[in-house]
Amino acid sequence: MTEPLLLSATQISTFEGERLLTRATGFFFARDERLFVSTSRHVLLDEPSKHFPDRIEIELHTDAHNLTQSIGLSMPLYREGKSLWRQGEDPSGEIDVAVLEVDRTALPEPVLLRAFTPEHLQDSLDEIEAGSALLIVGFPLGFHDTLHHLPVVRQAVIASSFGLRFQGQGYFLTDARTHRGTSGAPVVMRDRTAHSDGELPWKLLGVHSARLDMLTRDNEQDESLGLNCAWYADILMTLTDLPAQPI
Repeated sequence: MTEPLLLSATQISTFEGERLLTRATGFFFARDERLFVSTSRHVLLDEPSKHFPDRIEIELHTDAHNLTQSIGLSMPLYREGKSLWRQGEDPSGEIDVAVLEVDRTALPEPVLLRAFTPEHLQDSLDEIEAGSALLIVGFPLGFHDTLHHLPVVRQAVIASSFGLRFQGQGYFLTDARTHRGTSGAPVVMRDRTAHSDGELPWKLLGVHSARLDMLTRDNEQDESLGLNCAWYADILMTLTDLPAQPI
């Protein structure tokens, strides 16, 4: 059995019909009896880059004793012209987080995954200090353990005042080396209060969105900042609190 954290993330492939468009990262979030896959909103729709997929595929393990066994589960993004996914907004505009409900009856039997829950969210934001160690679990440039279908983790630290909306936006900053394909990855911190034998002893703090850079940076003289936007994960409570989509 592998570490549960690695089973919480899944690679997302976006498609237009049968044409593969991009690959990114998602993770599972469960609330009551419902299961969702969460990712960055721009993975599902991005007008500036003319990215308009109509379905995604997520990879699922099917054998707890043999992680080389997996399938791709296809999930439509629209029904009768209406989006099945939900995205967040606040007074500052759109939040780059989206969720898509997983039809549990379409899951293979058996299926091996781990899902974050509302209990994994951080209630008291002022308890988290700048400089705290984090992990970002994802598929940078699509890189992963292709034999066992598992993501990799990158080390990160909180790079802004946690609990404050950086520059008025609904995210905080992380200092980490990230790449395309990491969009939608969970940003987590070890939960020191959880039992060591807990199923998923991590705090879900954010959803990785994109690298942050200075438009005025001299590409020849100045290195990239190495900073990233992570949207506060509590938006998931809003996105999963809506009426169920009809099946």
